[in-house]
Amino acid sequence: MRNLCMTVNYDGSRYNGFQTQPDGNTVQDHLEKAIATLVGEKPKIHGSGRTDAGVHAVGQVFNFMTDSPIPADRWPLALNGRLPRDIVVTGAQNVPLEFHSRRSAKRKTYRYTINANQYADVFLRHMQLHHPARLNVQAMEEAFHHFVGTYDFTSFASRYSQKQNHVRTVLETRLEIDYSQTRPHTRDQGILHFYITGNGFLQHMVRIIMGTLIQVGEGKHKPDAIPGMIAACDRSAAGPTAVSKALTMWGVHYDDINFQDK
Repeated sequence: MRNLCMTVNYDGSRYNGFQTQPDGNTVQDHLEKAIATLVGEKPKIHGSGRTDAGVHAVGQVFNFMTDSPIPADRWPLALNGRLPRDIVVTGAQNVPLEFHSRRSAKRKTYRYTINANQYADVFLRHMQLHHPARLNVQAMEEAFHHFVGTYDFTSFASRYSQKQNHVRTVLETRLEIDYSQTRPHTRDQGILHFYITGNGFLQHMVRIIMGTLIQVGEGKHKPDAIPGMIAACDRSAAGPTAVSKALTMWGVHYDDINFQDK
């Protein structure tokens, strides 16, 4: 018996999230089916985290136990031939038996993408939130930094969260702007990529943070209102939950396991 750890990228547009759901059609379902077809086992894979319906991933990590003798480096190609085209295994390695992709993870990074140009990108529209009206991007970036630290994030968690403890640590936030598609002398503001890294995230936490930042960009809140929203520990104090399609799990980090850079 050995423990195999893999990384997978997926376009979540047509899936009900990563983790198996009663309604089926999840990324986990397709991965387990592909593994079973390949080696004749019925695996139970463990993902590094859940993603909601419509959310994407670059570098999602999962692991499972297997008796198969297939060398680790041959698994990605073998599985990709059995997976839908919007799910791609990008790496595999043997890990210690005690390794667990979720419990062993030290921090995770998510990216949320807003197209702040006047017109939507017809090719990437399913992975971006298009905001045609002008945004105060500087205010959004200032507000984003207020989330760094260890706080009770009840205000930024789904009302249906089943976690007993809502304290989480946000380690870093940053904004990168891609101006490559902006048109000269127009109101285009570029493609805004918001990155957030933490030791863990609550259900809908990143999307609620982004919904709140959008309101800041629209002038509905000042950047310095964020600390008060956090301190309120009341979901109604924060902004709406932003759409899922613009969110991507961007990477999972471990102390002793290294994955090839994306």
